Amino acid sequence: MAHRTADVVIVGNGALGLSIAVETALRDPALRVALIGLQNRPGAASGAAGAMLNCYAEVTAHTDEHPAPRAKFALAREAARLWPGWLDRLAEATRGNPAPVKIKRGTLVVMGARTTGDGARSMRAIRDAAEEHGEPFQDVDPYGLDFLEPEQGEQPVDALYLENEAAVDARQVLAALDAAASALGVTRVADEAASLTITGDTVTGIRLSSGEDITAGAVVLAAGAATARLIEQLPAGSVQPMLSGTGMALETRRVRGPGMPYVVRTPTLVGGCGLHAVPLGDGIEYLGATNLVFFDPQDGPRLGLVQALLSGFIAQFDRRLGLSAVRRWHYGLRPVTLDTFPLLGRGPLPGLFFATGTYRDGFHDSPAIARHLADLLLKPGDDTPYALFAPGRRPIETTTVDEAAERFAEMAVLVGVERGMRLPYFLDTEPIAAACRRLAHESVERLGTPIALAPEILGAVSEADAERVRRVAAYLKS
Repeated sequence: MAHRTADVVIVGNGALGLSIAVETALRDPALRVALIGLQNRPGAASGAAGAMLNCYAEVTAHTDEHPAPRAKFALAREAARLWPGWLDRLAEATRGNPAPVKIKRGTLVVMGARTTGDGARSMRAIRDAAEEHGEPFQDVDPYGLDFLEPEQGEQPVDALYLENEAAVDARQVLAALDAAASALGVTRVADEAASLTITGDTVTGIRLSSGEDITAGAVVLAAGAATARLIEQLPAGSVQPMLSGTGMALETRRVRGPGMPYVVRTPTLVGGCGLHAVPLGDGIEYLGATNLVFFDPQDGPRLGLVQALLSGFIAQFDRRLGLSAVRRWHYGLRPVTLDTFPLLGRGPLPGLFFATGTYRDGFHDSPAIARHLADLLLKPGDDTPYALFAPGRRPIETTTVDEAAERFAEMAVLVGVERGMRLPYFLDTEPIAAACRRLAHESVERLGTPIALAPEILGAVSEADAERVRRVAAYLKS
């Protein structure tokens, strides 16, 4: 049987895995770093990413309610600070080939006419966070912008512009990371990790799908949603389950209208991300959104999500997008933990490290996470900067079970309103909300352990089969 050795083996060749490999190799060129992943990155979130460098635009009314979302926000701010220098380091490592990646500055957050109270609270929270941290922003009259031409009755009711929030082209960044890894001597292994090699109580390497073994002093799991199958090989209860969040987007070429001059997006709402349009240059626009979470990977996005994405952009942003030419579809699986917070740092077994579970933030956070993992790999130290996100933690609960059910009900009503739900004057949404509260409580009861889960996770539990629920319930009990 084939066998090779390395000092560090990194599972996953998306933005996080590549960034950790490059950062580690830059700091210690003598280190033997091996990176595992198929060249076409099947199902990976990185290649499908809109690559918005947004942190303030991601703030919600719940960001400041608990230490965990506050720590996640701090990580995003740190990554935003690092991005310009990170791209310079990649350009230096590759000697400018491929061409250096450029950052496109500016993000407009718009709140549509169909928004609910959650959207309005998010807009207030964005302004409050920007003021608290001295982040420049401007209130904008959405009626005075020629690139916004929504359908009648769908005009935005609020907008703010964040001049430092930005975006990059994800495909260009991945190309730069690939080139930097090659230039720095990182060994590329075009295969998938089938299992961890555990000797005693220590992780000592990886077995590949081909049957080849790689022995290493340190193993880093950065394979996004695909990390789930490796987590299942660890001792019961040691690391929480990994779910798959569906992310779908398309690239279009402008036919009519000026196009988006910078990122245009809606605020993040309870249960998932909003719409976002990212200009890629030469009339090409990336249109993304959608988020359904499942315990097991899906073959593709659900048709209703595709319909919601297309109709949402045309109605809320620019009806002229209906004439744009579709160039390419993107679909990726986001890594989502049971508590929706990342797994960062040392694992529960010696020799094992985690850099995954980042949900929608992996691409944006990659420079900061790479720096943190390189610190742990190259010198003794602790996980203090991101101790809350230790992989062996108990699931973080930021609210109560009853409040989690209330948020689940709020998500359902919000989706209904955004999809055009209209009720006669003598009815309100309370019967819908009450039914969703019952469904949320029934989902928790299926798990057998009272636990406050995010709305999208409750949705995943409600759709999961009995065997999957049994396995999650066993994790919670252990």
